[in-house]
Amino acid sequence: MPKNRRRALSDVRKKVGQSPGSLIYVGKDIDYKTRISRIRYNLAEYRVEEVKRLETCVPPPPDQAFITWLNVDGIHEPSVVERLGRQFNLHALLLEDVMNTNQKPKLEQYDTAYLFATLKMLYFDAGSCTITGEHLSFILGDNYLISFQEEGREDAFQPVLRRIEASAGKTRRNGADYLLYALMDLVVDQYFVVLEAIDEKLEVLENSIIEQVATQQTLARLYSLKRELTTMRKLVWPVREMINSLLLEDSELIRPVTVPFLRDLYDHVIQVLDSIDTDRDRATSLLDVYLSTLSNRMNSVMKTLTIFSAIFMPLTFIAGVYGMNFENMPELRSPSGYFVTLGVMVVVALVLILYFRRRGWM
Repeated sequence: MPKNRRRALSDVRKKVGQSPGSLIYVGKDIDYKTRISRIRYNLAEYRVEEVKRLETCVPPPPDQAFITWLNVDGIHEPSVVERLGRQFNLHALLLEDVMNTNQKPKLEQYDTAYLFATLKMLYFDAGSCTITGEHLSFILGDNYLISFQEEGREDAFQPVLRRIEASAGKTRRNGADYLLYALMDLVVDQYFVVLEAIDEKLEVLENSIIEQVATQQTLARLYSLKRELTTMRKLVWPVREMINSLLLEDSELIRPVTVPFLRDLYDHVIQVLDSIDTDRDRATSLLDVYLSTLSNRMNSVMKTLTIFSAIFMPLTFIAGVYGMNFENMPELRSPSGYFVTLGVMVVVALVLILYFRRRGWM
């Protein structure tokens, strides 16, 4: 059983017998403290601070002139997630999904108070030909956004943070819903990066197969890529439904100015899914070509062995006849019998070789 599959089953056992909404971290072990940063910005100002006391994390007033972004690095401490949930009046089932890294991407709206979305940031390891994912969750309010990251060593949101800090683009001029779009767009852009890396890997494997230098490791890598593409499709397909729901549900939290950007994001997800399907078909074709190459190589070897067997079969028969040493074999007493027999064997071998060449078998 694959390691990731065993870990997933182990994580599921943690929740067996627990009541719905129980805050149990489901994911890999993390050995650092949760870090929370608060970013406030509008068109004129930008402020960022590290949150030292959880009691200061409260919903901003509706008339606040700033957009507040609360970025939580680390979801492995139930006490932190529970405290934030109480202060923002978040549903227990929502918090459970935040801490469950096995949760598939989805979108839920809780009345008109806030909107919850979860999806995966994906990375590609070229060495092992595997895709790793980071669990991300977002809670969108009227003028605030809370983001949760599974790992904090590499901040997945740095490009958006840099845009806000530089006051570049549309992020500072728009609301929290545009910030949600910008972060989701960053995740979808990373899907293209992963697919580009997979394309390059498939190109290398394809060249090795065509040049007939493929090994058993080539087959293992092809199977691994095909499996990872299938997993990636399972994670990306719900994102398509998420964005479609944002476009169709007419939520009060999504302003009309953000809708065109969401439509563009929807188109990008469709492109990702098309690319995944194309790469899966390509991997399947390469597997077929590789297996056909192995089969042809084996057939060539068997053909060569068969030809040699066919040539030596009559020679073995002649040698066997004259190796019986009966007394009444006149050729045994002939002075030139040995040379005549060798000559006959050479002629037979040459005739067979010419015949096989004429038939195109050699």
